[in-house]
Amino acid sequence: MAWFKRKDAGIKTSTEEKKDTPDGLWYKTPKGNIIHTRELKNNSYVCPDDDYHVKIGSKEYFEILFDDNQFKELDKDMTSGDPLNFVDSKPYTTRIKDTIAKTNLKDAARTGVGKINGLDLIITCMDFNFIGGSMGSVVGEKISRAIDYALKNKIPFLMISKSGGARMMEAGFSLMQMAKTSAKLALLDEAGIPYISLMTDPTTGGVTASYAMLGDFNIAEPGALIGFAGPRVIRETIGKDLPKGFQSSEFVLEHGFLDFIIDRRQLKNRIYTLLNLLRN
Repeated sequence: MAWFKRKDAGIKTSTEEKKDTPDGLWYKTPKGNIIHTRELKNNSYVCPDDDYHVKIGSKEYFEILFDDNQFKELDKDMTSGDPLNFVDSKPYTTRIKDTIAKTNLKDAARTGVGKINGLDLIITCMDFNFIGGSMGSVVGEKISRAIDYALKNKIPFLMISKSGGARMMEAGFSLMQMAKTSAKLALLDEAGIPYISLMTDPTTGGVTASYAMLGDFNIAEPGALIGFAGPRVIRETIGKDLPKGFQSSEFVLEHGFLDFIIDRRQLKNRIYTLLNLLRN
């Protein structure tokens, strides 16, 4: 005789009555650690169990860095044109409109002016969700205008890079942004105004080959991918296996291309310390 017997066949709970866990309530790191999103946010989007730095965008970085999340956004309505009438799987103009609707971002960079522990600071931060954080004309122009603002008001500039490189839909116009932003940063250097470059995961392509590596201090988050070409392209070009951890921020630091790596939970205080050092 069975220990129990189901009197009613089938499950009687309707689909509408079922209670599911809301999407986004928990976050699982690549190592399998699970953390509540509220705790994750309170910990600067770093998992306390394995120190994994979750990929975040300008909204979260501004929350972490600006005092009380108070800042003025510059050039917030600037959007890309289509100088080449580019079409791949869809027209570039359609891709831009779809991405704006999906991400609620105008392009792959935002600029904010505010205070960090009481010190004035202008930050331009890239958003990977907008076409892979690709550097197009708008990104270059926003960075240039941020530098102009820093020059005019004599305040430090922080660039937070997160990009797959130049935007192919703008071809040569995108590549021009490398020279444009580098020339602007030279003016910042001549004026003696501090520039800190923070590289996050990933920082690659033309972004790495220009403004990302031109800081008075070049810093990075732990475990960030930093490089010009991707590991697969390099491996196929040189015909050799790459070292373990190749192009991680730790590897780049070891080979002299970074000043140091900063845990995101200490980022605000460390940047404040750096700004005080550069001012004196």
